[in-house]
Amino acid sequence: MTDAPDTPSDDEDVAPPARRDADSPRLDTDPDAPESSPAFQEHMRAMRTGVESQMAHARAEFDQANERIKERTGRDLIVAILIGVAIGGTLLLSLVLLKWIFVLFALVATVFGILEISRALTVSGRRIDVAPQVGVGVVLVLSGLLTDLWLHWVVTFVAVVVVAVWRLIAQMVAVDDRSPSDVLADVLTGGFVQLYVPFLGSLALVLLRQDGGEWWIITFILIAVVADTGAYVSGLTLGRHPMAPKISPKKTWEGFAGAAVAALAAGVLACMFMLGLPWWTGLIFGAAVLLTATAGDLGESMIKRDMGIKDMSSWLPGHGGVLDRLDSILPSVTVALALSYLFTPLVVTA
Repeated sequence: MTDAPDTPSDDEDVAPPARRDADSPRLDTDPDAPESSPAFQEHMRAMRTGVESQMAHARAEFDQANERIKERTGRDLIVAILIGVAIGGTLLLSLVLLKWIFVLFALVATVFGILEISRALTVSGRRIDVAPQVGVGVVLVLSGLLTDLWLHWVVTFVAVVVVAVWRLIAQMVAVDDRSPSDVLADVLTGGFVQLYVPFLGSLALVLLRQDGGEWWIITFILIAVVADTGAYVSGLTLGRHPMAPKISPKKTWEGFAGAAVAALAAGVLACMFMLGLPWWTGLIFGAAVLLTATAGDLGESMIKRDMGIKDMSSWLPGHGGVLDRLDSILPSVTVALALSYLFTPLVVTA
């Protein structure tokens, strides 16, 4: 008869074997492990310190470069880029996906543009009736979308007449000693506001109504923006010879050359891949937008210099005002609309 095995009785408490949780720290850490050696820890601290030092140095150099650019151009480059990308992205999405958002964008830009130029002209001594300017301007912009082209011209004429008559009646009611030449200047200036902001803005909506009109709008805005960027970069890095020192001292011929190269390249690529046109039409499109954009930019600079202001407003940090961004785009819509009528048959026969 054999002995029973040494098994514990049911009445005895037996402690289970100790188990180490995988997440619990090891108590028997090897002091010779690389992670725990003083040399390894010192090396990691040195690497971290080096990376932080390099990042701080790069940030300091970037800030210094940004300050130099800001000192030369008067713009905060980072803020300008962020706002520009946001506006450009909104425009692109609205044109491709939801055109009514672009219409709303055009109306908002028109209202702000009228307010900006009206305030600036008032400060310079002109009398502008803001309420009728805004009301008639909104109607004029919408007529570009909702009416036939001949009727749109009639609405434009009526808009100019309304603001002119309004100013004359307001001057008669005022009964002051304002000279007839000043009154005439006020009337002409009021008509100019309607033609400069709402009418040119309405032509963008006339273009939007055409078949594929959204791509024509994207093309001419792209060319204008790329030309402005090319002028900015080349003028900042290579600019030596002023282009129009009495109008805009910071614009140079080197900047214009950079704008020309950028506009022609953008025109060729956009016409070939977005509009389905022959490459040579891109040269014409790019050159036309380059000239109108440059003329619009210089024209607004001349107006601001005459009024003694740097920007139309400060509503767009890093850019100035709404008109400071639209000065090259508004005149360019005229050639875009004309070229759409001229070049569209080439798309059909290509």
